[in-house]
Amino acid sequence: MTVSVGPVRPDGTPIDKEAVRSRYLAERDKRLRVDGSNQYVRVAGHLAHYLDDPYAPVLQRDPVTDHVTVALIGGGFAGLVTGARLKEVGIEDVRIVEKGGDVGGTWYWNRYPGAQCDTASMVYLPLLEETGHMPSEKYAHGPEILEHCQRIAKHYGLHDNALFHTEVQELTWDEGASCWIVRTNRGDAFTAQFLAMGTGPLHVPKLPGIEGITAFQGHSFHTSRWDFGYTGGDPSGAPLEGLADKRVAIIGTGATAVQCVPHLARAARELYVFQRTPSSVDVRGNAPLDPEWFASIATPGWQQRWLENFTGNQAGGLTEVDLVMDGWTDLARRIRDRILSLPAHDLTPAAMRAAYEDSDLEKMEQIRARVDELVTDPQTAQDLKAWYRQLCKRPCFHDDYLGAFNEPGTHLVHTDGKGVDRITETSVVAGGRAYEVDCIIYASGFEVGTDYTRRAGYDLVGRGGRRLSEHWSDGMRSLHGIHVHGFPNAFFVQPTQGANLISNIPHNLVESGRTVATVIRHVLDAGAQQVEVTRSAEDGWVDLLLTHPGLLITSPDCTPGYYNNEGQDAGRKGRLAVGYPAGAAAFFSHLADWRESGDLAGLDLR
Repeated sequence: MTVSVGPVRPDGTPIDKEAVRSRYLAERDKRLRVDGSNQYVRVAGHLAHYLDDPYAPVLQRDPVTDHVTVALIGGGFAGLVTGARLKEVGIEDVRIVEKGGDVGGTWYWNRYPGAQCDTASMVYLPLLEETGHMPSEKYAHGPEILEHCQRIAKHYGLHDNALFHTEVQELTWDEGASCWIVRTNRGDAFTAQFLAMGTGPLHVPKLPGIEGITAFQGHSFHTSRWDFGYTGGDPSGAPLEGLADKRVAIIGTGATAVQCVPHLARAARELYVFQRTPSSVDVRGNAPLDPEWFASIATPGWQQRWLENFTGNQAGGLTEVDLVMDGWTDLARRIRDRILSLPAHDLTPAAMRAAYEDSDLEKMEQIRARVDELVTDPQTAQDLKAWYRQLCKRPCFHDDYLGAFNEPGTHLVHTDGKGVDRITETSVVAGGRAYEVDCIIYASGFEVGTDYTRRAGYDLVGRGGRRLSEHWSDGMRSLHGIHVHGFPNAFFVQPTQGANLISNIPHNLVESGRTVATVIRHVLDAGAQQVEVTRSAEDGWVDLLLTHPGLLITSPDCTPGYYNNEGQDAGRKGRLAVGYPAGAAAFFSHLADWRESGDLAGLDLR
């Protein structure tokens, strides 16, 4: 294989690496803020109505004071797959506790027009094989994803004992009874022998801390509580007829805005898109799935094979076949091919980092060139170009976003990293100019990098009264990201300190849910009352994470965002918010071997 001389643009001309590096640093520096994540505010006070459920009424019920074997905290993918695996091993007495009006988690709340998964449906939607469902398209839209969540719940009977529109307020370990006491905002005080924590990172909306945010007298809402009563339309993408005579502002240009802006651009009289940092937007290439093709591949074990293939490709493995063929696997393949083009004597860490950079430079030049191809106004095109490495922020894939800026009533308000100045009773002010609007839509995302207990809204009080926030005050501590010393019979179904595979979180959850079910079944069969990771096993896992930082190539020239703690040094907490050093595929293999060994090394049964 020939060795590439250097990175080139799509037209074959060489890329000036130093010039691009300088531009990246300049774009980073103009966006760095001393307040980091504190620049955002919680939805509370005058804006607390942003958290109301617009989709289902809250039904009155009596408080629950019974006992269950397993309480599943959260009814999103984590709770659903864990509940499914528990049912499969014969544990029927489970209960979902969910603050939404039904299962679905983030897909219950995020019903904005255009909502869609950006990882292929075949690997993103869990339990397809078990429920016999074929996705309708390569990238399923929100209504289908929510429907699939409900399908899982119905298939496994997870609605039967669930508590919806219910928020946990306290989780306290009762040593004498070997169970957890669960208290909620509905007056419930029931007990559970085991807890499975599936609260997820995408359920607490955040708002930009803009001066005057409560002063606006027009209509406003967060994208996770889309007001179809005001805009018209529906989650399936029907025209937003209510905006035909409206001037609309949307603040934020991340993954949510990329999906909903095309719908707003087609509907609103005037649309102002306020941008601090542009997203990188690559080709989506969505298409319907062919039932005959699906029938040909849906042989027993098909989805597990697809999951392993996707992870093997996306996480840098040497998988020969790419079953999914999407932007995520393309990204990984380009990096891998560039590194493999190096001569054997040059496979040093420095040379591999340089090869990674060259691959990224070429891809980002392609993405920036795509903006020029699709956006007619030259200045708008320049302002929509992302000047950072592709993995500095969540990569976006969409076929209509860039073209939306060709609509005559759609205006990009590029703040060049500064953000909105302030909000008045009638306008959004940016760059000293007031934009009079009737409605403000906040596409500002969720609390992702804040502490676990802050996002949950409560603390876990474990053995001896020790709080989880105390145990994790210097960073997360666990075994496999699932078991935590001092918190017996509690399991955390989430990716950190496990695979930490950010592009397809459901694969993390599927494997964690399988592990939780295996452990609980083992405990019950052994006649034990408690299971807890030993201190030495937890220490060993933490030491592994700290001494072997893993395969992810980080870059100091990234613009701020939730991927890098808004550009702030996260210290030890950040160094522990990582995954298994050998990568996601290796972790899943390690976890499977651990489960199948039968001895559950590192856990203590009592």
